[in-house]
Amino acid sequence: MRRLIIASLLLCSGATSAFAEFSDNKIIIGVMGDQSGVVADVGGPGSILAARMAVEDSGGTAGGVPVEIITADHQNKPEVASAIAREWFDRRGVDVIVDLPHSGVVFGLMAIATEKKRSLMISGAASVEITGGRCSPFVTHWTDDTYSLARGTAAALMQQDLKSWYFLTADYAFGHDLEKDATRLVEERGGKVIGSARHPLGTADFSALLLRAKSSQAQVVALASAGADTVNAIKQAGQFGIMRGGQRVAALHAFVTDINSVGLEAAQGLIITTGFYWNDTDGTRAFSERFFKAHGRMPTREQAGVYTSVLHYLKAADKAKSDDAAIVNAEMRKLPVDKFGQQVRIQENGRVIYDLGVYRVKSPAESKAPWDYYERIATVPADTAFRSIDTAGCAAPSVR
Repeated sequence: MRRLIIASLLLCSGATSAFAEFSDNKIIIGVMGDQSGVVADVGGPGSILAARMAVEDSGGTAGGVPVEIITADHQNKPEVASAIAREWFDRRGVDVIVDLPHSGVVFGLMAIATEKKRSLMISGAASVEITGGRCSPFVTHWTDDTYSLARGTAAALMQQDLKSWYFLTADYAFGHDLEKDATRLVEERGGKVIGSARHPLGTADFSALLLRAKSSQAQVVALASAGADTVNAIKQAGQFGIMRGGQRVAALHAFVTDINSVGLEAAQGLIITTGFYWNDTDGTRAFSERFFKAHGRMPTREQAGVYTSVLHYLKAADKAKSDDAAIVNAEMRKLPVDKFGQQVRIQENGRVIYDLGVYRVKSPAESKAPWDYYERIATVPADTAFRSIDTAGCAAPSVR
């Protein structure tokens, strides 16, 4: 499988590294994300900063050519994102687009990137299908997906004998995937989903949905959402006394900035799975302290993913002496990835795999410093946290 994919990448370009070169004598990175909407807090300007930090740490060049960054707000609208991507690829000479929250946006851009033979490095969207049935040799996925997030959180709660579940699910592909993957694990382990309700992106009032969840008497109310939706749901769950009534609220896709917005009084006891927490290691702390000085907030896993992906892309482009997407993607899959001092790898389908942490949100009394929010309670090894190449559903790409 690995040889087939790498060979296909090289053949798609019609070249090998022996003839490599840089188009326009520069590398152009497009940071496209949500700059003003419901998930701007977890990506947004912080993702732009993370990309700039990676370029700075690479010396501002790769393969002897300068690196330029341009940015855009896709407004969480697939049609807006597709129009920007086509203009970037066709007229602006963009080599790679990074960040990219919202699975619907990503699926549209994946088709365009494959058609144009340009690179996407995804750190925002979390659909497992990005490296599953919809995989592309020009796409890599750098942060937690719905499979790893849902199953990590569900497994931790099932181990506490919390077996009846009710879902509040964002009504688009990302939310559906979270609910599906968590449901599968709950049922595999003898639990039961006794109800669910779906809501549109950007929901402000969760009262009716939360009352239904409360009346279900499910042991776990699982939030399959992101950004402001998750923050609003957690805050309002506290107002309705759901957690005081003995039900556990599980945020299947929460960020450290969400916990900061909600506050530990309301968020304490939540179980969260993530592949990045700022206070985990010397490497994560060193990056996060630099980021905090510039941004005033600790980085999320999306922002950390942007940093890691850009750094690795420039390393691969420098080694290949090319910005040709096929050549660089093949090189990226061969090189080990430096994830804040830990060496991880990219599977042939573009899935970056690493250990995941399962965390309990601390109480106010347990927190010893600003942003000291999580206590690690379990680790999910990389090989079980993500689907293997054999089970992901990604076929070897065809040569065109």
